Amino acid sequence: MDRKPHHNKSVMIPSGRIARLGHIGSMASNVAGNMMLGSLMQLGRGQRPVMKDLLLTPRNIERVTEQLSKMRGAAMKIGQLVSMDTGDILPPELAQIMSRLRDAAYAMPPKQLKQVLNEHLPDGWARLFRTFDVNPIAAASIGQVHRVHLKDGRDLALKIQYPGVANSIGSDVANVGVLIKMSGLLPDGFELAPYLEAARQQLHDETDYIQEARQLIRFGQLLKDEPQFAVPAVHTDWSNSKILAMDYMAGGAIEDVAAEPQAIRNQVMTDLISLALSELFEFGVMQTDPNFANYLYAPQTRKIVLLDFGAVLKIDPRTADKYRRLICAGLQGDTDDLMIAAQDMGVIDATTGGAHRARIVQMIHQVFDMIRDGGAIDFTDQTLSKQLQAEGLALYKDGFLPPVLPVEILLIQRKFAGLFLLGARLGAEVDVADILRAHSGIIR
Repeated sequence: MDRKPHHNKSVMIPSGRIARLGHIGSMASNVAGNMMLGSLMQLGRGQRPVMKDLLLTPRNIERVTEQLSKMRGAAMKIGQLVSMDTGDILPPELAQIMSRLRDAAYAMPPKQLKQVLNEHLPDGWARLFRTFDVNPIAAASIGQVHRVHLKDGRDLALKIQYPGVANSIGSDVANVGVLIKMSGLLPDGFELAPYLEAARQQLHDETDYIQEARQLIRFGQLLKDEPQFAVPAVHTDWSNSKILAMDYMAGGAIEDVAAEPQAIRNQVMTDLISLALSELFEFGVMQTDPNFANYLYAPQTRKIVLLDFGAVLKIDPRTADKYRRLICAGLQGDTDDLMIAAQDMGVIDATTGGAHRARIVQMIHQVFDMIRDGGAIDFTDQTLSKQLQAEGLALYKDGFLPPVLPVEILLIQRKFAGLFLLGARLGAEVDVADILRAHSGIIR
């Protein structure tokens, strides 16, 4: 856990609902003021103001990002959830705001940190520590992590939840939903509510550190015979619903693997894709948050360290079967079976017009054609990705409204999208078809 946040970015976290609402109100007032000024300037030039252009100015994007990152919690987490480069449900303009939140982590100041520790650790806790590094080794949307040495010899990482985060999820999600709707960029008829509800439920799961501790133990058992992975052990005597104590695990940011030889980059991505498919087809549970900060890489041991298990999804066996059928149809190039698989998964439904159905299935064909016929895929080649984005935009302009995806499918797709994004970051080249065949039970 050697990845450090920017320690100079320390600010009190608003923990009460009224205080957090005040931050949203302040942000909205400032944004509205900027919009009014921009409107007057455009009118002065004889131009008719366009509201979305007034909202998404660089100054407003900066202000919204700053306020959400100071609040942390759901307000920041939703931005991270929807800011992946593929699989976005947001238009590119609004995604600018959200994507900025990936690296915008503020830490609690020491005074507030001490208050949290006093509230959730036993009296006299400080006397049991040999050292406590007040500078967090990681700071994210739900909590921050500190390295501590106990007098009994243990070297631990304490994940400490920000105050007020769990109680503010509902209001934060609603406020971010208002922000998204304010943009005026979502297609008419787009159903945002189910996605916000999925985010709300996932955030509630992620703030339950007791549940996360159980998942850490579970994945530690599932991967105990897989030498390429390391999962930190849980220390239950220092853990509770707001603090999670784990073994401190040394390693660098997973993105640093980009500096390793090609063979290592390829192996890391092969291992991570194989793990995701094992989760889907064998384990029946999947860690669905593909945030790069959830992985470390230890070059000395060539182990991938898996850190965060707050967003673990139980996989319905029927969902795994749907993916198996989709992969089989895709690798065999069977258009009829692809159409059936896409409908079973909810990508298209009875309201999807025939022309739109054909175009969507053709897009799926393009993905599998690359996987099936290209040998080792060069993840840095963005040709197909840009082509699919252009075709997706053309679908929207043609009036296509996607059906509401089942939450399971949405989260699984997000995991795979994040892995492909990481593959591009690392410059990996992997024979994905072979991995798919090996894990889905498909014979050549």
